[in-house]
Amino acid sequence: MTTVSDQPSQHKSQHGFAPLAIARIKGAQRANQIAIYLIYAAIFAFVVFGTIASIKAFHDNQLLYQLFYNLPYALVALTIPITIYDALVVYRYRLNQPSMIAMSIGVSTIILVGGLIFADTAWLGLSCWLGVAFLFKVSFKRFFNFLEVADTPDANEEPEITEA
Repeated sequence: MTTVSDQPSQHKSQHGFAPLAIARIKGAQRANQIAIYLIYAAIFAFVVFGTIASIKAFHDNQLLYQLFYNLPYALVALTIPITIYDALVVYRYRLNQPSMIAMSIGVSTIILVGGLIFADTAWLGLSCWLGVAFLFKVSFKRFFNFLEVADTPDANEEPEITEA
Protein backbone atom coordinates (compact mmCIF):
# COMPACT_ATOMS: atom_id res chain seq x y z
CA MET A 1 0.00 0.00 0.00
CA THR A 2 1.38 3.38 -0.95
CA THR A 3 1.02 6.41 1.19
CA VAL A 4 0.74 9.99 0.08
CA SER A 5 4.40 10.66 0.84
CA ASP A 6 5.50 7.67 -1.33
CA GLN A 7 3.80 9.05 -4.44
CA PRO A 8 5.80 11.30 -6.77
CA SER A 9 5.18 14.99 -6.35
CA GLN A 10 4.37 15.60 -10.02
CA HIS A 11 0.97 17.03 -9.12
CA LYS A 12 2.12 19.45 -6.48
CA SER A 13 -0.51 21.86 -5.25
CA GLN A 14 0.18 25.54 -5.08
CA HIS A 15 -0.95 26.94 -1.73
CA GLY A 16 -3.83 24.49 -1.49
CA PHE A 17 -4.89 24.79 -5.14
CA ALA A 18 -4.44 21.83 -7.46
CA PRO A 19 -2.78 22.45 -10.83
CA LEU A 20 -6.11 21.73 -12.56
CA ALA A 21 -7.79 24.39 -10.43
CA ILE A 22 -5.08 26.93 -11.29
CA ALA A 23 -5.46 26.08 -14.98
CA ARG A 24 -9.24 26.45 -14.77
CA ILE A 25 -8.93 29.82 -13.02
CA LYS A 26 -6.40 31.01 -15.64
CA GLY A 27 -8.81 29.91 -18.38
CA ALA A 28 -11.62 31.86 -16.75
CA GLN A 29 -9.32 34.87 -16.47
CA ARG A 30 -8.58 34.65 -20.21
CA ALA A 31 -12.30 34.37 -20.96
CA ASN A 32 -12.95 37.39 -18.77
CA GLN A 33 -10.28 39.31 -20.69
CA ILE A 34 -12.20 38.54 -23.90
CA ALA A 35 -15.34 39.91 -22.26
CA ILE A 36 -13.44 43.07 -21.31
CA TYR A 37 -12.26 43.47 -24.92
CA LEU A 38 -15.86 43.08 -26.12
CA ILE A 39 -16.93 45.79 -23.67
CA TYR A 40 -14.22 48.12 -24.97
CA ALA A 41 -15.31 47.34 -28.54
CA ALA A 42 -18.91 48.20 -27.60
CA ILE A 43 -17.86 51.54 -26.14
CA PHE A 44 -15.71 52.25 -29.20
CA ALA A 45 -18.56 51.34 -31.58
CA PHE A 46 -20.98 53.53 -29.64
CA VAL A 47 -18.67 56.54 -29.76
CA VAL A 48 -17.51 56.15 -33.36
CA PHE A 49 -20.84 55.27 -34.99
CA GLY A 50 -22.69 57.74 -32.79
CA THR A 51 -20.34 60.50 -33.85
CA ILE A 52 -20.62 59.60 -37.53
CA ALA A 53 -24.41 59.27 -37.30
CA SER A 54 -24.64 62.72 -35.75
CA ILE A 55 -23.03 64.35 -38.79
CA LYS A 56 -25.71 66.06 -40.86
CA ALA A 57 -24.75 64.23 -44.07
CA PHE A 58 -25.41 60.85 -42.42
CA HIS A 59 -28.66 61.65 -40.56
CA ASP A 60 -30.76 59.45 -42.86
CA ASN A 61 -28.31 56.51 -43.09
CA GLN A 62 -30.10 53.55 -41.50
CA LEU A 63 -27.01 51.31 -41.49
CA LEU A 64 -25.04 53.80 -39.39
CA TYR A 65 -27.97 54.23 -37.06
CA GLN A 66 -28.33 50.46 -36.58
CA LEU A 67 -24.57 50.12 -35.97
CA PHE A 68 -24.74 52.96 -33.45
CA TYR A 69 -27.82 51.59 -31.71
CA ASN A 70 -27.60 47.77 -31.90
CA LEU A 71 -23.91 46.86 -32.21
CA PRO A 72 -22.95 47.96 -28.66
CA TYR A 73 -25.93 46.04 -27.26
CA ALA A 74 -24.92 42.91 -29.17
CA LEU A 75 -21.29 43.14 -28.08
CA VAL A 76 -22.21 43.56 -24.41
CA ALA A 77 -24.80 40.77 -24.67
CA LEU A 78 -22.05 38.44 -25.91
CA THR A 79 -20.24 38.98 -22.61
CA ILE A 80 -23.12 37.64 -20.50
CA PRO A 81 -22.40 33.88 -21.00
CA ILE A 82 -18.69 34.50 -20.44
CA THR A 83 -19.44 36.41 -17.25
CA ILE A 84 -21.74 33.67 -15.96
CA TYR A 85 -18.97 31.10 -16.56
CA ASP A 86 -16.54 33.36 -14.71
CA ALA A 87 -19.03 33.68 -11.86
CA LEU A 88 -19.22 29.88 -11.56
CA VAL A 89 -15.42 29.58 -11.45
CA VAL A 90 -15.08 32.44 -8.96
CA TYR A 91 -17.77 30.86 -6.78
CA ARG A 92 -16.32 27.34 -7.06
CA TYR A 93 -12.86 28.37 -5.93
CA ARG A 94 -14.08 31.04 -3.48
CA LEU A 95 -12.15 33.88 -5.09
CA ASN A 96 -14.82 36.32 -3.97
CA GLN A 97 -17.56 36.29 -1.37
CA PRO A 98 -20.58 34.27 -2.52
CA SER A 99 -22.92 37.09 -1.51
CA MET A 100 -21.02 39.52 -3.78
CA ILE A 101 -21.25 37.12 -6.70
CA ALA A 102 -24.95 36.47 -6.14
CA MET A 103 -25.70 40.15 -5.72
CA SER A 104 -23.82 41.26 -8.84
CA ILE A 105 -25.26 38.53 -11.07
CA GLY A 106 -28.73 38.75 -9.50
CA VAL A 107 -29.08 42.52 -9.69
CA SER A 108 -27.76 42.59 -13.26
CA THR A 109 -30.20 39.89 -14.31
CA ILE A 110 -33.19 41.46 -12.55
CA ILE A 111 -32.49 44.89 -14.03
CA LEU A 112 -31.94 43.45 -17.53
CA VAL A 113 -35.08 41.27 -17.49
CA GLY A 114 -37.14 43.95 -15.76
CA GLY A 115 -36.01 46.56 -18.27
CA LEU A 116 -36.87 44.30 -21.18
CA ILE A 117 -40.29 43.37 -19.82
CA PHE A 118 -41.52 46.60 -18.26
CA ALA A 119 -39.60 49.41 -19.95
CA ASP A 120 -38.82 47.84 -23.35
CA THR A 121 -35.18 48.79 -23.00
CA ALA A 122 -31.98 46.92 -22.21
CA TRP A 123 -29.45 49.70 -21.73
CA LEU A 124 -29.54 49.81 -17.94
CA GLY A 125 -29.39 46.03 -17.52
CA LEU A 126 -26.54 45.67 -19.99
CA SER A 127 -24.65 48.46 -18.27
CA CYS A 128 -24.88 46.43 -15.05
CA TRP A 129 -23.21 43.50 -16.83
CA LEU A 130 -20.29 45.78 -17.68
CA GLY A 131 -19.53 46.17 -13.99
CA VAL A 132 -19.70 42.44 -13.31
CA ALA A 133 -16.94 41.70 -15.83
CA PHE A 134 -14.69 44.29 -14.20
CA LEU A 135 -15.48 42.92 -10.73
CA PHE A 136 -14.26 39.48 -11.81
CA LYS A 137 -11.19 41.01 -13.45
CA VAL A 138 -10.21 42.40 -10.05
CA SER A 139 -10.93 39.05 -8.35
CA PHE A 140 -8.67 37.16 -10.74
CA LYS A 141 -5.91 39.74 -10.46
CA ARG A 142 -6.06 39.66 -6.67
CA PHE A 143 -5.89 35.84 -6.65
CA PHE A 144 -2.83 35.65 -8.90
CA ASN A 145 -1.14 38.47 -6.97
CA PHE A 146 -1.68 36.38 -3.83
CA LEU A 147 -0.04 33.35 -5.46
CA GLU A 148 2.85 35.47 -6.70
CA VAL A 149 3.50 37.02 -3.30
CA ALA A 150 3.14 33.67 -1.55
CA ASP A 151 5.79 32.17 -3.86
CA THR A 152 8.46 34.74 -3.02
CA PRO A 153 11.19 33.41 -0.72
CA ASP A 154 10.73 36.26 1.75
CA ALA A 155 7.09 35.37 2.29
CA ASN A 156 7.90 31.74 3.13
CA GLU A 157 10.61 32.44 5.70
CA GLU A 158 9.92 32.68 9.39
CA PRO A 159 10.77 36.04 10.90
CA GLU A 160 13.92 35.97 12.95
CA ILE A 161 13.37 36.71 16.62
CA THR A 162 16.26 38.35 18.37
CA GLU A 163 16.56 39.13 22.02
CA ALA A 164 17.41 42.67 22.97
